[in-house]
Amino acid sequence: MNNPVINNPPVNRYAPRTPVLSVRNLTRQYITGGGTLDVLVGANIDIYPGEVVGLIGPSGSGKSSLLHAAGLLETPTGGKVYVKGEECLSLPDRDRTRIRREEIGFVYQFHHLLREFSAIDNVVLPQQAAGVPYDEARIEAARLLTLMGLAERFQHQPGQMSGGEQQRVAIARAIANKPSVIMADEPTGNLDPTTSGNVFQSLFDLTRTEGVAALIATHNMELMPFMDRIVTVRDGQIVPYASH
Repeated sequence: MNNPVINNPPVNRYAPRTPVLSVRNLTRQYITGGGTLDVLVGANIDIYPGEVVGLIGPSGSGKSSLLHAAGLLETPTGGKVYVKGEECLSLPDRDRTRIRREEIGFVYQFHHLLREFSAIDNVVLPQQAAGVPYDEARIEAARLLTLMGLAERFQHQPGQMSGGEQQRVAIARAIANKPSVIMADEPTGNLDPTTSGNVFQSLFDLTRTEGVAALIATHNMELMPFMDRIVTVRDGQIVPYASH
C-alpha cells in the first residue's frame, strides 16, 4: 500500500479541550478454567474532539475488551467511563442505551449490513431508530454515502457491492446519528491492502469532515500515518506506543 497523503488541519493546542471519552482505572477480568485472567488492569485513556487515536497490540491483549467497555457494550469488572463528562457505567440500562445510540458509533471488522436493504436504507435505519423522520434521514444518508464515494450505489444491496464498498456503507451508518466518537475494531481487517488503504482514507476523511473523534484498533501498521497518536495495551494498561 502506498503511503497515504494526509491533510491534517492544524490543532490549536491552547484552546480548552474536554475529552469526549474518558476511561478511568478500567479493569476487566475473565474467569477461565485455569483461574482468573486479568486483561485490563487500571487502564486509562482520554479521547479528545476530532482526534483519531490508533490502538494496537497483539491478539488477546485487551483491545476489544477496551472498545466494548468504553463503548458501553459490556460492563467491565471495575472503573469508570465518561462520555462528554457524564459517568456512564452507574447509569440505568436505558440511559446507557441512549448514550450509546446518540454519542457512539461502531465499525467492526465485519460490516453487519442488513442484506435485504439497500445501501441508503442501511444508513437510514439507525437514524429512524433515533427518531429522525424518514425524509430527513434519507437526505443525511445520501450526503454521507456521497462523501464516501458511493453516490452510484444508493440502491445497491450489500451483495451487489464489493467488500470495500460495504465497509464504506458501514462507516456512513456508524456516523449517521452524529456521534461524538467512533469505535472501530479492525475496520479493514478483511480487506486487501489497497482496498484497506482506500477505506481507511475514507474513514479518516469523514472523521475530519464531520468533526468526530475515533478510537481505532488495528493490526495494520501501514495505517499508522493516519493517526494523530498511537497507544497500545501493555500489561493491561494503555500506554503510548513506541516503535522499535
